[in-house]
Amino acid sequence: MIIKILISYVIGYLGLTIEGYYIERFINMCRSNKIDIWHLKRKKDVELNFRVGIHDFKEVCKIARKTRCKIKIDTKRGLPFLLHRYKKRKIFFVLLFIMIILTMLSSNFVWNVDIKEENGHELENMAKDIEEAGLKIGEWKSKINTKEIINKIRLQREDIAWMGIELKGTNAIVKVVKADAKPDIIDDNEYCSIVSDKVGIVTKINAQTGTANVQVGDTINIGDTLINGWMEGKYTGIRYVHAKGEVQAKVWHTKYKNIPYNATERKETGNKEEKYAIKFNNFKINLHKGVSKFEIYDTIETENKMKLFSDFYLPISILKTTHKEVEEIQKTYEIEEAKQLGIQQLEEELEEEIEDKESIVGKNVNTYEKDGSIDVYVTYEVLENIGTNEKIVF
Repeated sequence: MIIKILISYVIGYLGLTIEGYYIERFINMCRSNKIDIWHLKRKKDVELNFRVGIHDFKEVCKIARKTRCKIKIDTKRGLPFLLHRYKKRKIFFVLLFIMIILTMLSSNFVWNVDIKEENGHELENMAKDIEEAGLKIGEWKSKINTKEIINKIRLQREDIAWMGIELKGTNAIVKVVKADAKPDIIDDNEYCSIVSDKVGIVTKINAQTGTANVQVGDTINIGDTLINGWMEGKYTGIRYVHAKGEVQAKVWHTKYKNIPYNATERKETGNKEEKYAIKFNNFKINLHKGVSKFEIYDTIETENKMKLFSDFYLPISILKTTHKEVEEIQKTYEIEEAKQLGIQQLEEELEEEIEDKESIVGKNVNTYEKDGSIDVYVTYEVLENIGTNEKIVF
């Protein structure tokens, strides 16, 4: 029954209304003559709406006459009626045919490369490397060797832990997992010392294995040995070990900014204009004329690729250019105002850089006045665990 109804959609069907006192008899006679009627809706005791295929319409009319019912056509649906409606529009069908052919041909190409990086980690120049490896928009799918592309990129980059490529429709889905940056690990059986990787003042040192080379209060530079990879015993003499321990130091994080007394600030007015263009692969057609009506503005460009299904992209995209009007406001600061503005901006940058806010133990601010501006330096004193293993070379 369902298959027959679906076929009726293709070959065409009619929406009919029948009126009379013998509607039940009409329905029974249609079924006994194996005429498929569906979507039955009874409005009144003497009125029924239903649908029937166009090939059964004549038989339905005969049954209606036998049951003394009046019948009228409400709607005509299906491919035959559509073709009849547009039979004089030859250009429309020619263009439709061309579009179907082009769509079928375009399915053999890649028209979108979707890079999905795990946890939102952005990998620099990833899109460029993928394109240079052979996966690019407009490439014939049969020529794309996904394993070869993956091997090329993984040999070229060390910041990728895993990579996979899946071709779905005209979409190439590239999944990338970023590799965690790990320090060189020295085996416990190898001799090594712990050296400083920052400049600071030692506040605590605990040498579990090895010999402490600095004391609390010592100033250290990058590369200075903190814990030596050897131990000396009264009877055993000097023996080399794999140094282990904890070293805490007060280190400094410094930021600098120059604040002019006379500055120009940009502020959006809320006015904007949108312009559109159509892009066929690399060919662009602007749908607007002239330049922006704003004197000063910021531009935001977005591209929406057209697709038929979730992974069937077409080589056509809509480019949207948004111009947001901006006004420039002249601001004049007194020396103290410029100083406080610089301090506030630098503190925000430093607090974003330092993860553990409780480790901040001090703050220093230095300013230097110049002609027309002021230099602001803000330094945070932070307690941090420092030190890295360095292999002992004999």
